Amino acid sequence: MGRPKNVGVRCCFADRAVRSRFGFKRAGIDAATDTPADAASHSTADALAVMVGKACVLQAVQRDARLLEALVPQWRADRDVVLAAVARDGSLLRFASRELKADRHVVLTAVRSFGLALEYASLELQADRDVVLAALEQDGSALVYASPQLRADRAVVLAAVASGGAEAFEWASPALQADRDVVLATVAQDGAALAFASLQLKADRAVVLAAVAENGTALEFAAQELRADRGVVLTAVSRSGSWAQKFASAELQADRNVMMLAAKRRRL
Repeated sequence: MGRPKNVGVRCCFADRAVRSRFGFKRAGIDAATDTPADAASHSTADALAVMVGKACVLQAVQRDARLLEALVPQWRADRDVVLAAVARDGSLLRFASRELKADRHVVLTAVRSFGLALEYASLELQADRDVVLAALEQDGSALVYASPQLRADRAVVLAAVASGGAEAFEWASPALQADRDVVLATVAQDGAALAFASLQLKADRAVVLAAVAENGTALEFAAQELRADRGVVLTAVSRSGSWAQKFASAELQADRNVMMLAAKRRRL
């Protein structure tokens, strides 16, 4: 679908209708001759026009949240309008004003709808543990937009892995990618996360066994000596058949038992 049409015109008509209905002149035009009563009338008309205009915008955004993109800056800085939009599509946070991207409630609403909206949050909120955890619950790969401090937080990273697997673990700090307990917990959920473990842990037999037991193709990321380990290769092939077999050493790829196991997996 194309870019939404600007809804400002419709709201402009609403403003004019209010002024006409109440018989007020446009504020400021006759400032030199206005009496205090005239000025008060103009102020009332302006307030009513804004009220009707906001109601119009809210109704439009509630019908199609994507219209937020087409609104003038005034409305993209309006908390109620932006909340209505991001509650339906959190990715629309990118069109909110700078101030609202730093508004905790607005950002929480957005990331609960679309975790990757964390990208558009202020730096302060990207470092807010509760905001980041809310984003990760929706999409673990939102860890990429968390602050460096939170990407080094064990509980935060494990929460990311729980919903995002290997795609989330890619953005963990190097220290956690080298943390044996964290890596063991991670590869048990998504063996492919072995790709982002430290070199030392890619050569750790227990870690690699845990990874290939969950996803045999994780054998691709194991240290060379473990790709030549019969027990590791058989575990991988029993899980993923020939898809894992191709990552074994040349000797084990041609091993009779490995070939028979891969063939058996193909028949399943």
